[in-house]
Amino acid sequence: MPNTAYLILENGMTFEGKYFGAQGEITGEVVFATGMTGYLETLTDPSYYGQIVLQTFPLIGNYGVIHSDFESANIGAKAYIVKHPCQNPSNFRSEGNLDAFLKERNIIGLYGIDTRVLTRSIRENGVMNGKIMASPPTDADIAEAKAYSIRNAVAAVSSRSVTKTENGNRRVALMDFGAKQGITKALTKRGCEVWSFPHNTGAQEILDMKPDGIMLSNGPGDPAESANNVIVETLRTLQRSGVPIFGICLGHQLLALANGYSTKKLKFGHRGANQPVKELATGRVYITSQNHGYAVVADKGSFVNVNDGTCEGLDYGNSFSVQFHPEACGGPLDTAFLFDRFMERMNANATR
Repeated sequence: MPNTAYLILENGMTFEGKYFGAQGEITGEVVFATGMTGYLETLTDPSYYGQIVLQTFPLIGNYGVIHSDFESANIGAKAYIVKHPCQNPSNFRSEGNLDAFLKERNIIGLYGIDTRVLTRSIRENGVMNGKIMASPPTDADIAEAKAYSIRNAVAAVSSRSVTKTENGNRRVALMDFGAKQGITKALTKRGCEVWSFPHNTGAQEILDMKPDGIMLSNGPGDPAESANNVIVETLRTLQRSGVPIFGICLGHQLLALANGYSTKKLKFGHRGANQPVKELATGRVYITSQNHGYAVVADKGSFVNVNDGTCEGLDYGNSFSVQFHPEACGGPLDTAFLFDRFMERMNANATR
């Protein structure tokens, strides 16, 4: 039988459940994701670095583990919480079950708690830190949860070397802040040659490669953390070069900081595949996939979140960025056209 496990939040709220995957103790920031599918993309998204991910949909793992659906080679989350993990997946593409996969990757899983109560607590109180453990929590565990913070997240997940895809019609420099594979796939599908650079690459090294466009990836952590200041300065230099830039998620936030905007932490963030955003130029609403806990503070933008009015996009002329994920491989794909828009700007710039 599975061993009993506990989750303690920094406010003292305690949940008793069972382990699946690996067993042990782990502390992290507890966040919830509302997607009904896409759990593999969620687990392997580097943007979840430092976080314990709670799935609000009750049955997770029913189509198994499919390595070709991964967004990165590693699991981004520190731990995983679900209501019911499926032990016997049914899918012709399945290569195993979630329990065995988490064990293999030494990722702690917790199931059998009231995930609705936990989600409601986060929605009402805001994102909180938490700790998963095998024994009943003590005051020391609460103190440990309160003291936890996510630091140097981008450096932890970024690539360490420059890599390149096959040759293409347009050369794109991808700044890897914790990039999802879906971004590279969307670009190569459109005939791009993608060069991926570590987060701390200097502007001149990128420009020496003579890119037709620069892609700023998603990633984890607080965009305004001092560790990201060098990146922000690099983006200022790259933007002055005139090369078209397209930023997604953290890339959107860092580009905004480079242009004098500020960012703020959201109460519980936007994480799921059902976030409505409106394009202000057309009035059209799109359903988008999102995963972020911070937002750009801006009175006007190119896109706005319909639910809470937060900035979802900014346009700087030759460069633009969005907070959501147009490459979302778990769906929806309503905004994949933004990659075509990026191609148009690269093509226009090349003919000048």
